[in-house]
Amino acid sequence: MSMPVRIEDELYEQAKAAAKGECRTISGQLEFWAKMGKVALDNPDLPIEFVRELLIARTEDRRQLAPFAPGQFRD
Repeated sequence: MSMPVRIEDELYEQAKAAAKGECRTISGQLEFWAKMGKVALDNPDLPIEFVRELLIARTEDRRQLAPFAPGQFRD
């Protein structure tokens, strides 16, 4: 369900710029930031970059991922 929300013009412009670089819609970018903020507040012991990568990974199509094989990344 979509709901209209009022935000500051500056935040909208920041989301617009970030959305372009991240290949998201502006509303998708704002939603991503909101989710990141919620997860970060709920889990203050986790590094923010870990939270970001976790949220991105959850959107990936699992059928396209290669299974992990122990030792595959050794030199």
